[in-house]
Amino acid sequence: MLLPVQYAWFEPVLIAAIVVFIIDLVGNWIGFGNRVLGALMSAIVFALVFGALVYFGYGSVSMSVTTTPSATAPAQTQK
Repeated sequence: MLLPVQYAWFEPVLIAAIVVFIIDLVGNWIGFGNRVLGALMSAIVFALVFGALVYFGYGSVSMSVTTTPSATAPAQTQK
């Protein structure tokens, strides 16, 4: 981990931004400078890379949520 613990959420965002930037460069290079074709190529390359990452299980984000009952919540009775 490159960042302090309180900024651990920022590391995957930063890595994803770099990956998208590189994908956009590749898409624009394939599109030969045409904006519409470059945007289309960027979208296609992103879909391929993102699909491969999801398929092979990379880049998963796991979160856990814990709840505690509120002190002011009404009591529930069991039937």
